[in-house]
This record gives sequence, C-alpha cells and structure tokens, in this order.
Amino acid sequence: MLEKVPDILPRDEPEPAGAPTLQAQFRALADALGSLVVGQGRAVEHLVIALLADGHVLLQGAPGLAKTRIARLLALALEGRYKRIQFTPDLLPSDLVGASIYNSATQLFEFRPGPVFARFILADEINRAPAKVQSALLEAMEERQVTSGETTWPLEVPFFVVATQNPIEHDGTWDLPHAQLDRFLMQITLDYPGIETERDILDLAVSEAADQLATEATVTPGLSISGARTRMAQAAVARVHLSEPVRGYIVRLVAATRSIPEPVPGVAEHLSHPASPRGTIMLARASQARAWLLGRDHVRPDDVQALAHDVLRHRIGLTYRAETDAVAPDAIIDAVLDHVAVV
Repeated sequence: MLEKVPDILPRDEPEPAGAPTLQAQFRALADALGSLVVGQGRAVEHLVIALLADGHVLLQGAPGLAKTRIARLLALALEGRYKRIQFTPDLLPSDLVGASIYNSATQLFEFRPGPVFARFILADEINRAPAKVQSALLEAMEERQVTSGETTWPLEVPFFVVATQNPIEHDGTWDLPHAQLDRFLMQITLDYPGIETERDILDLAVSEAADQLATEATVTPGLSISGARTRMAQAAVARVHLSEPVRGYIVRLVAATRSIPEPVPGVAEHLSHPASPRGTIMLARASQARAWLLGRDHVRPDDVQALAHDVLRHRIGLTYRAETDAVAPDAIIDAVLDHVAVV
C-alpha cells in the first residue's frame, strides 16, 4: 500500500530589516548563557562554537553540573522545534525516528515522525540506552536524514544534537561505540566548580527561586535566533580564512597521534587507536567558528589550541597501559600540543 508523506519540514520566515549583525547576536547569546550557567563559561562558548560549525556535542560530567540546563537554555534561544529524549534501557529505535502506522480510515500507512524530527535534540543520558538505539542517531547526525522502511526523510535544517552522559556510573549503561563518538564534533567535559563559583551558583538559584521567574524568561526574546540566521552564520563561518600554515599545523597535530612523522614521547605507547581524518576536518571547522565568534576573518593557531582537547579527546583510544599509568586523554593531547611546532 502507498505511504502518505507528512509535511515534516517547516519553512523559515524572512528576517526583518535592521536585525543585529550575526556575530553580535551569537556573541550576545554566549554571554547571556554564560551568566545563567555560572562557572561553565568555557563549556557554553564551545557549545555555541559547535552550533556555528554545524556539528554535534557530547556533554560529559557528574550529575548536578548543569549539563541539561546548558542545553535547554541554548535551545530556548533558538527558534524551531526542540525535543528532549530521555534515554532508557527499554527505548527502541522507532521511539526516536518514528514508524509507519496503518490508518484504517484512509487505508494507507502513515509515517508518524519521532522526536528526532526537530531542530534541536537533547539526548539526555545517551549511554543509558543499548547500542541499537544509540546507532539510530548515526544516520541522523551524519546525513541529516532518517530512513524508515524504503523511504528516506530529510531532517530540519539546521539540525543540532546535544547528548549528555554521566561518566561515573556504569550500572545500566552502555559505552558509546567509537563510530558514534566520532560523529560528535566535540566532547565537552564539565568539572566541579571552585568554592567561590559554587557560592555564585547558590546565589543564582536562590535568586531565581525567590523571584519565582522561570529561567527561560531570562533568555530575552531579543536573543531569539531563527533557523535562517543560524544557517547564515554557519555559511559565514565556512568562509573564514584558513591559511596554509594553520592548515599544516592542524594536520601535523592530528598526524602526531599516529606517530607521524615520528613517535611523540609518552603518546604512542598509550594509544590503542589515534585520531582519524575526521578529527582534522572537525578541528579546522571548529577553529573557523571560534575565530568568527571572536570577530576575526581568519584562524590563528591559538584557536586550534583552545579547541584541540574538546575536539580530539573522544577520538583517541587508550591502551590498558594508559589506564595503569593513570594517563588521561587530555594528557595525551597536551603532549601532542607541546611536541608539535606551530610552523
């Protein structure tokens, strides 16, 4: 029987005249979110950079470090449909992508889209679902489409996935396959705040509770960014100049994880697998986004260095010796950055 095609993709409205510049709008967004998520300014900035680079983000940290809050506040500032998916052990792939259901009235199979058909997806505690569910996101994240039966459905544009996971619990969790991890532009790690920062967090929480105002209201409507302007910003990021010396520096950084042209002391013996060429591409793209967000039309080596950890840490695998020697992925990346010369 024929399958009825639903109208999944909404159209963006034209932008009004006199709208603020793209850089100013996204810089204001990063600043506003930074003030609402105290102590996580770097994570917020890198999340906005990933959005501008048209990539996806994996937020990792212990419970209570505002992973979900960061993603939700960013979603509220972006126009378009936002869906939060709570990953659980009993989740099925069809719960994400949707399924074809027979309609006896029309005698047709109608595709009912799942929550993945949104502009902004929050995949909360993604490692609590089995691999078959995690892999259901692979096509969506990489190809920006979903296949159900014999039909392929396009997803909204822009399409942005933020996943969270708790690294300290292992009961009832499944590690993400390396192929899944590699689809994320960045893995952003959230750390515990210092004493003074935690006091600021408490003050903000008390103030919000006393004021009885939803946190969402503090992300002012003036910061609402349409999908059309997000796509314009992503196109502007792609045009940021990436000079030959900077390109060479990025290539040498990633190649150093493969012991090319020579092994880096303390690196080769601790890696089970190095970063792939996708790491090179993603590091370049993220560096362009950072340069653009900071108001420059060209990438500098410090852009690459500032993003190397978040872009590469989930793209390298550690050996048992690394675990025995208590060597973390960030230490490997530090060694590579120290070893590889800029020019």
